Amino acid sequence: MVLNYIWIGFFVIAFVVAAVKLIFFGDTEIFPAMVTSIFDMSKSGFEISLGLTGVLTLWTGLMRVGEKGGMTNVIAKAFGPFFRRLFPDIPAGHPAMGSIIMNFSANMLGLDNAATPLGLKAMNQMQEINPNKETASNAQIMFLTLNASGLTILPMTIMVYRIQMGAADPSDIFIPILLATSASTFAGLLAVCIKQRIRLLDPVIMLYCGGFLLIEGLLVWMFSTMDKDTVAKVSSTAANTIIFAVIISFIVMAMVKKVNVYEAFVEGAKDGFTTAIKIIPYLVAMLVAIGVFRTSGTLTLITDGIAALLEQIGLATDFIPSLPTALMKPLSGSGARGMMIDCMKTYGADSFAGRLSCTMQGAADTTFYIIALYFGSAGIKNSRYAVTTGLIAEAAGIIAAIFVAYLFFS
Repeated sequence: MVLNYIWIGFFVIAFVVAAVKLIFFGDTEIFPAMVTSIFDMSKSGFEISLGLTGVLTLWTGLMRVGEKGGMTNVIAKAFGPFFRRLFPDIPAGHPAMGSIIMNFSANMLGLDNAATPLGLKAMNQMQEINPNKETASNAQIMFLTLNASGLTILPMTIMVYRIQMGAADPSDIFIPILLATSASTFAGLLAVCIKQRIRLLDPVIMLYCGGFLLIEGLLVWMFSTMDKDTVAKVSSTAANTIIFAVIISFIVMAMVKKVNVYEAFVEGAKDGFTTAIKIIPYLVAMLVAIGVFRTSGTLTLITDGIAALLEQIGLATDFIPSLPTALMKPLSGSGARGMMIDCMKTYGADSFAGRLSCTMQGAADTTFYIIALYFGSAGIKNSRYAVTTGLIAEAAGIIAAIFVAYLFFS
């Protein structure tokens, strides 16, 4: 429903702005330009989707190998003690805890197709022990906020789009996204823990959180001591080494478990091909609406207004072109993805704005969509403070993305 209003809103607002330009300023070229953008963006949407087929097929095949090899189980065992302290209301041994951990394991590996069914299962299992069926429980709010924070170790979907948009090194956003999405997750976690009075000084929580913060602090310190060229070189080398090591670990683990690696790859690759075809209408629809919105001049008015305000208070404004991705992110994942693609198409995949928009896209997930999906599946009508904590997580991720982008790409 939200996406429907956004899509219609793009066209209505664009029409109003274009009509004002025609009537009051005599701009007779505005409507022909908007019609041209409709056809151009529909063509671009199809070409991008078609170009995704090969890479998406490859990666989903590799992900299926990792899944059958037990990588999600490894992550589940590693983070089990941590999650048990974040969800104190879930009884020991309850099946919901297993689904929660498996959902986050799949999300961290970028296994969206596996993560969503596991998330829905976890939400409904928590609903079974929820005393007030129409009101979100503490455990459900914690679960939703952590999902909204979008913690992902391997942002392969974004890298795939960067490949399609001609990026010289598609993986150069790997570490920036990791830092930004971690900031989002910690902010959301902190907000919920304070609200639910979960003991943050618990030794296990401190160990996990302290370890993450220490690693990220060392990364930021290390890169802050390097010049721009060295940062780019080290970041690229580290990112590609990690990604290749993960792929090899998938294959080795599958071989150890005597999985038919080739058949598992082909099975997953088929899903990737199907996914690439399915996204064509969604991507075309959103890019057409964004193209009209941009051509009408509405997007420029918004970003110029924000830029003028920031200039007045003496702040940098070169991140403004990527801001539409951040503004769209809480409302629509596909809308934000369309804004990211539009930014790379307009400014270049390797521009500062293009890289920052990708970092913003990977910094967090889509709060309102996740609330509608997960709470809707369980019949929850009163979300309590879930929207607030979800948006806190997203805001922290976006702010972190901007700071990290200046460190890595400025």
